Amino acid sequence: METTKPQVRPKAGIDYPRNYADFLGWFPDDAACLDYLDWMRWPSGFSCPTCSCGTGWRMKDGRWWCEACRRRVSATAGTVFHHTKTPLTVWFAAAWHMSAPKNGVSAKTLHRLLGFGSYQTAWAMLHRFRCAIGHAGHDRLSGDVEVDETVMGGVKHGKRGRGAEGKVLVAVAVERLNPKGFGRCRLQVIPNAETKSLRSFLLTHIEPGSTIHTDGLTSYPGAAGTDYAHQSTSINGSGMDAHEVLPGVHRVAALVKRWLLGTHQGSFGADHLQAYLDEFTFRFNRRESRARGMLFYRLIQQSVAMHPISFHDLVANPTPRKEGQNRPVPPSLRHSAPSSLHVATLSNPWRR
Repeated sequence: METTKPQVRPKAGIDYPRNYADFLGWFPDDAACLDYLDWMRWPSGFSCPTCSCGTGWRMKDGRWWCEACRRRVSATAGTVFHHTKTPLTVWFAAAWHMSAPKNGVSAKTLHRLLGFGSYQTAWAMLHRFRCAIGHAGHDRLSGDVEVDETVMGGVKHGKRGRGAEGKVLVAVAVERLNPKGFGRCRLQVIPNAETKSLRSFLLTHIEPGSTIHTDGLTSYPGAAGTDYAHQSTSINGSGMDAHEVLPGVHRVAALVKRWLLGTHQGSFGADHLQAYLDEFTFRFNRRESRARGMLFYRLIQQSVAMHPISFHDLVANPTPRKEGQNRPVPPSLRHSAPSSLHVATLSNPWRR
């Protein structure tokens, strides 16, 4: 019987720097950064991305020479760092500032910290990291999972909650832990709160067989189907507030709105909101990590696995706005929690 080799968990001080002092010692120049990417991409030894040959030689400029196809291959080729003109030390510094702090960093702050020539350079760098996070595969939530929706957008006259104009609807799922507390979360922009949209969200982010806890929205029974055990509670009929019935999703929704308002000053475009939600989820689900360098390690790992993405692709709008149509207004400036979601000098130790 064939046995599966257990996955070795990365260790602080061996696979990634423990703190910022370690970080400065690990990556003093581009050569050290390239060496780290080389190990991250080929931990078992070089493998040519073109012909899959495992035999090659390291050249003086840091690239590999493949024996079979005689191509010169860089560890940055085919990744987020492909053909970059920005020093790798700057890329790594941006990755650290994005992943290590509790609230991340905005493009404007990164622009000031690292002295970029333009704000757009800082924004594009952070957004490439966000795309890498969203592109990575994730385990689905399991067990008892709360599910609900919230709207992203500021104060605006008209209909409130689901279906409000000029706002973005976001589905939220959070694991309940026994006896108390919350586990991982998932957030996704959805077009509406109908059965088809909610079922797609459930199947994408929650393991079948789990128990989902929702409010009394009529779309959820059909969305759950026979794949999930469904427990619904009508907010109006329960005599409780929405945040008492579904405390996990309300807490996550409040945190993500506060993060967008605090770190990013409430400035986001609807076309890019999903990328920001992916960044928040990435950090929230690793909030208990003892070494902040672990988040840096995962971010670089996902960036190496991500295909190159041009600036044009980053800013391209798949659904162009109609003439005269305004962007969604910034998130609400209210600080009170809503009653319901429906309302508004070390060597490189990784070298073994």
